[in-house]
Amino acid sequence: MNESKYISIFNFSKSVKIDEIPVLTYDDFSSQVKELLSDTANHCVNYFAFPFENRMKFICCIARDSQGDITVFSHEQKNAGTALPSLTTSLPQMHIFEQEIYENFGVVFEDHPWMKPVRFPNGKMDDYPFYKIEGDELHEVGVGPVHAGVIEPGHFRFICNGEKVLHLEIHLGYQHRGIEKLYIENRSPVYRMTLSENIAGDTAIGHGWAHAAVIESLSGITVHEKLLLERLISLELERIAIHIGDTSALCTDVAYQFGQVVNEALRTTIINTTQLWCGNRFGKGLIRPGGTHYPMTNNFISAMQETLKDSGNRYTTMADRIFTLPTVLARFDGIGTVTNKQVTDIGAVGMAARMAGLARDIRFSHPATEISSSPFPVIQNTGDVLARGMIRNLEVRESLKMIAEWVEMHQKISGASPKPDFNYKMTPGSFAISLVEGWRGEICHCALTDNDGELMHYKVKDPSLHNWFALALAVRNQEISDFPVCNKSFNLSYCGNDL
Repeated sequence: MNESKYISIFNFSKSVKIDEIPVLTYDDFSSQVKELLSDTANHCVNYFAFPFENRMKFICCIARDSQGDITVFSHEQKNAGTALPSLTTSLPQMHIFEQEIYENFGVVFEDHPWMKPVRFPNGKMDDYPFYKIEGDELHEVGVGPVHAGVIEPGHFRFICNGEKVLHLEIHLGYQHRGIEKLYIENRSPVYRMTLSENIAGDTAIGHGWAHAAVIESLSGITVHEKLLLERLISLELERIAIHIGDTSALCTDVAYQFGQVVNEALRTTIINTTQLWCGNRFGKGLIRPGGTHYPMTNNFISAMQETLKDSGNRYTTMADRIFTLPTVLARFDGIGTVTNKQVTDIGAVGMAARMAGLARDIRFSHPATEISSSPFPVIQNTGDVLARGMIRNLEVRESLKMIAEWVEMHQKISGASPKPDFNYKMTPGSFAISLVEGWRGEICHCALTDNDGELMHYKVKDPSLHNWFALALAVRNQEISDFPVCNKSFNLSYCGNDL
């Protein structure tokens, strides 16, 4: 057993050997998690289990924002059916990880507030144990899983007193896609990249980069500086497009049609720019291990700059109108508030953290490179719909600035980005992790190889896994009619949660 308490690694760094990850007793493991998470600048980015030789291995990855590293450590159990004391009782942010381990392997965490699966697989959807509150004046409202809009399936169960929401439980997982298993079953590098781009279709760049990064870490592939700049630019283009689209959706839900249609049109100009770059509006095909088939050309850069200048100016003008209009502010301000303590307790990430003053942004705490155009992330403090809308507004402006600076850097580097490397060989018996700040928040991919250098376990975490509970908290004590605008203000992923 390794005597060190954890191994410290950096984002996108070279992979480490599995046997270098310290193995602790569960008591020491629990103490280690509690000690690290006592600092609110730290949070758990992943905690998962998998069969390893003749036992179950549990790996925990905790990011330390102030140090910029990721601490990795583990514990092992001979029997998957072993009951373990729950960490959730003292650390609420661990609840979703323990529930997922229970779902996948039947490991029971004693004293967990509600030991039930995240997705309730195996055809047991009708038996889902929704929370109940007894009372003659209370009623339940069910929304979904089939929705009026063409979106992913998900069920929302409200308990209401009149129009006031007392409790919301969110039930997802109707598709059971089995994405993590597909990484193991199909060894084609192109298949795995395509799979990554479709984990959450609106985050093809974010998830695509996260997968490419773990492959590059396991294979010892060095990412060319020009290629890195192109990935950074593509990620911010994705962020701009979705933020503008979400601004449109927020206007829709408060019946401000002018804001809706203007932002719908502007979103189209951004995704059409991505299509001009790589042939796909969502950036599918753009990111590949070690290189790209679509290096940025001078002609594309000129077209992108022209679009971003025009659409950026139009967006900021429209956003200034939206976020000062009294009739809109009346429906945003003070609606769906989540406190700083709540987002800290549940381990919220991305916008769902930054809306309430929690400065959590992988681009700044665990960057892929020292290249950065802004010293700190965009933060709001009120935790309401207005805060979530304002973060989108301000982040679009910041992303436009960053892209402009990165383009200048890109043009000073001679040559073109390299072609993809699909003949990579992964290091046997190794572990790699990548974190990418997608527009929703941090994406985490973890990969482990066997003694032959093939993937033996693959773990994906979409930021929605952390943040769905923030939506449930946001609607408490709100009118049920406020649910649509609260939901849109988060715009979480159903499919990213259904792995």
